[in-house]
Amino acid sequence: MTYPVLNLPQASVRVRKRDGRTEVFDPLRQRFVALTPEEWVRQNFTAYLIHHKHYPAVLMANEVSITLGAVSRRCDTVVYGRDSQPRMIVEYKATTVQLTQRVFDQITRYNMVLHTPWLIVSNGLQHVCCKVDYEAGHVSFVEQIPDYSEL
Repeated sequence: MTYPVLNLPQASVRVRKRDGRTEVFDPLRQRFVALTPEEWVRQNFTAYLIHHKHYPAVLMANEVSITLGAVSRRCDTVVYGRDSQPRMIVEYKATTVQLTQRVFDQITRYNMVLHTPWLIVSNGLQHVCCKVDYEAGHVSFVEQIPDYSEL
C-alpha cells in the first residue's frame, strides 16, 4: 500500500504487517493500531505538532472519550494545557474527505463538552484552525497553527 503525500513535513512513522493487516505505531497510545487513511493523517499531524510546533506528547491524547447527551463519542486528538485542562481538539479526515460544514459541526459538538479555545480540522492536505473567544461569542480562523506556547 502506498500512503498519500500530505501537506505536512515528512514524519518518521512505524508501520508493520500483522495477521494480514497493516498497523502503525501510535506513540501517544503506546501501541500499534490499524492503519486507516484517517490514521495516516493523525500520525503525521501529531508528529508535526510534537516536532515542529513544540507540543509536549505527554499533554496530548488520541481517541478521547466524551459523552455528548446520552451518546459516547471520541475526539481524535485532544491537547491539554500544563494545568491539565483541554486546550485544543483536532479532528482528522482521510485525504479523500473534503472539509465541509459537516466536519466543522462535528468538532463543534465535541467542543460543547470540552470548551477548548482552539479547534483544528485536517485531511492531511488542508488544515483549518480556529480560535474560540467565549467572552465575545466569536470564532476566528487563523492562518497558522499555533505553537504550543501560544495555547
